[in-house]
Amino acid sequence: MPGLELAFNSRRLRAICENEAQANEELGVEVAGALQHRLADLRAARTVKDLIVGHPCVLDLDEAQEQVMSVDLYDGYQVIFCANHVNNPRNGSGKVDWLRVSRIKILRIERSYVQ
Repeated sequence: MPGLELAFNSRRLRAICENEAQANEELGVEVAGALQHRLADLRAARTVKDLIVGHPCVLDLDEAQEQVMSVDLYDGYQVIFCANHVNNPRNGSGKVDWLRVSRIKILRIERSYVQ
């Protein structure tokens, strides 16, 4: 079974994720290397619940009543992504059913100052 299908929030973000030189320039070598490992992990996972590295964590976004997930990279950086189905799978309480998510959109790479 194929892994997660990835999409990107912007062309710039796609370029960072797909171009090692650009990632190194914008994020630094260590963060860029961790990013490539996390993206490989995502592409290999059948669902996000298959991820075992990067401390995957569900985050609630109050303004949109939607959830996103984060995975750690290096030195406080993390990748933030959301489910990206036409109709995202939901559980009984109306939250995203991450066990059934097979398409995600990378929203941003950010540095968290909570460490």
